[in-house]
Amino acid sequence: MKKAESFSAFYFRDFRLFWIGQLISFSGTWMHSTAQGWLVYSLTKSPFYLGLVAAASSLPILFFTLIGGAVADRFRKRNLLLVTQALSIIPAVMIGLLTSLGVITVWHVMALVVFLGTVNAFDVPARQSFLAEMVEKANLLNAIALNSAAFNGARIIGPVIAGMTIAHIGLPACFYLNALSFLAVIIALSMIKAKGEAKQSRESILKDISEGVRFIRKESGVRRPILLVATFSLFGIPFVTLLPIFAEEILDVGVKGLGFLAGSAGAGAFISAIILAFRGDIKEKHRLMSVSATVFPVSLFVFSVSKNYYLSMTALLIVGLAVVNFLATANSSIQLKTPDNLRGRVMSVYTLVFLGMTPIGNSMMGTVADIIGTANAVSLAAVVCFSASAIILTRMKT
Repeated sequence: MKKAESFSAFYFRDFRLFWIGQLISFSGTWMHSTAQGWLVYSLTKSPFYLGLVAAASSLPILFFTLIGGAVADRFRKRNLLLVTQALSIIPAVMIGLLTSLGVITVWHVMALVVFLGTVNAFDVPARQSFLAEMVEKANLLNAIALNSAAFNGARIIGPVIAGMTIAHIGLPACFYLNALSFLAVIIALSMIKAKGEAKQSRESILKDISEGVRFIRKESGVRRPILLVATFSLFGIPFVTLLPIFAEEILDVGVKGLGFLAGSAGAGAFISAIILAFRGDIKEKHRLMSVSATVFPVSLFVFSVSKNYYLSMTALLIVGLAVVNFLATANSSIQLKTPDNLRGRVMSVYTLVFLGMTPIGNSMMGTVADIIGTANAVSLAAVVCFSASAIILTRMKT
């Protein structure tokens, strides 16, 4: 068994292949996300529609991810991921084609993001739980941190490239490049030897889901981090959908500035993930989660009131660092406390509160921004996150 040291998950061939494929695919995904936000804002000039489209992309996760977790515990995860990655190519190509033809509408975008969100409801629980099958238990935290580093490293690369691509080549190119990026994961998965276990179950999907939920309710070390993740996902993280408005109306930096704003949050997240991967295991997870959960809403509040572009980028750097520090630590803590046969279902609940709550949060943020202004809406969200995290953290054990 390889000890839990810095970057030790890279010693496993399967994980290396998967990580490289994901880094490429995640970069395409962030390009797509940045371009999609700019497209929707260009079509509507409305924060309400920005929130609505973001909600539409996450709403299927709210409805289907618990089923996705049960499916991940029943079938070979590698095969399931091959299917979801192939299906993910379709909406990227369709948005690119419709944009190229000049016939794209916000309703086309909504329909395609609903399709992709449904695919993600099955993809994310399988992807999260598959990590434990590519590395040994002692290296799981390291694998989660490195996976987070790939995701957040792509947050630096993707938005910046998207801004440059939109300015010099055109908006559709971002969507086509994202479609191509999925091939990297498909190739990596086809080369991976680990396929995951296919567990036979005579119980119904509903009973399988109930078993996972009962475990979370009984295990406070899993339940409380999930509750705090839900709080941030509902009130704090949806600020990302309003970045085009900050770039265009508040900071007056345009699409290139939007890329660097999003990239700043990604840079902080990437730094956080690299530090976690370098440290290996973390004994005082409660203390790290407490500090991160406090710094996140404070830095988000600073961003919301800033009128200076460079101060805003600095605040977003700290936002990204703090929130990923918390999420990666919570994720690893939850997985290490979860039995192998329940991991897909537990991670589906994690996915539900992390991604599935965002439809409500995005819709609420867009609506509130229309009523009281974008900056005021984000300020209010930061205050809510700070207050709620203070209450929840006092009940979390070390």
